Amino acid sequence: MAPMNGIVWFRKTIDVPKSMVGKSAKLMMGAIVDADTIYVNGVEVGNTTYQYPPRRYTVPKDVLVEGENVIAVRVINNRGKGGFVTEKPYWLGEPNAHIDLTGTWQFKVSVLADELPNHTFIHYKPTGLFNAMIAPAIDYKVKGIIWYQGESNTGSPSNYQALFTNMIKDWRENMNVQDLPFLYVQLANFMPASERPKQSNWAELREQQRLSLNEPNTAMAVIIDSGEWNDIHPLNKYAPGHRLALAAQSITYNNISLVYSGPEINTVQQEDGALLLSFRHIGGGLVAKGGDLQEFAIAGKGGKYVWAQAKIIGQQIKVWNNKVISPVTVRYAWADNPANANLYNQEGLPASPFEVTIKNKR
Repeated sequence: MAPMNGIVWFRKTIDVPKSMVGKSAKLMMGAIVDADTIYVNGVEVGNTTYQYPPRRYTVPKDVLVEGENVIAVRVINNRGKGGFVTEKPYWLGEPNAHIDLTGTWQFKVSVLADELPNHTFIHYKPTGLFNAMIAPAIDYKVKGIIWYQGESNTGSPSNYQALFTNMIKDWRENMNVQDLPFLYVQLANFMPASERPKQSNWAELREQQRLSLNEPNTAMAVIIDSGEWNDIHPLNKYAPGHRLALAAQSITYNNISLVYSGPEINTVQQEDGALLLSFRHIGGGLVAKGGDLQEFAIAGKGGKYVWAQAKIIGQQIKVWNNKVISPVTVRYAWADNPANANLYNQEGLPASPFEVTIKNKR
């Protein structure tokens, strides 16, 4: 079906066994763009008014019948490409015993409409967020700040560190707490994975976030392993929550023995045609999760990146490609969605993506 805006009905007929009749059932409908209302045998079982939440509905116990049942979905799309989001869970029943709802659906266009203009988000405008949501809380006593944002800056990521660190300083000044802990989440992996090294605004934004750790009393939760290629709001909320909690225990509550971060690049040196990388926050040691290290790329002075081999040697990593005689720059997990990134410490915390150029040679 070609992209369109308006209202479209989808319909699927399924065969329900006797064992499911007389019981309530879970209806997992993945994600839908933009809004949906879902009916089973003519009974409305769920409604969501915008695209981001997962569709998790319950079919009442008196709705399903043995044999033929009909699921109908009314989708309203306002702009862009609407409909079902691929590679999400679509099923009826229970996790271990369900009817698969992927595959072919019938559809009928109900109403076509012009694409709606983009909303004006006041909190995207200068002072909008601060005046509306921060200024009223200035006089409250707080133990620390948690910040999770960055996606809207990926169109122009190069100045994010300056903007972000200035914001941290401004909040601290306004709250009159110069060392107020500021904990934030690095962008998750998102969008289709790439088979070759290439430029990425999302990777550049993550690097700007990593460099913001230069601001004192800050910590960053890395969730490069917790996103979904087809969802800017990944369902895994435990990973950022847990990793922020570790950071809070260390930074805010002074548990100095706690390993709260995954490996973070520290120094890079050139040696015999390879690069030797040293890291902070290695905890009990560096780990290549699931096999050989992946997602490393190097470049010589010409700046052309190629995939590189990487090996853990003690507390360092050696990175090389025999075709790059004198590498000067290394990248790790430098992509919108570095799906194979697998550098961790023994505590199970992932390394931050990075780009670093050597400063000296041995």
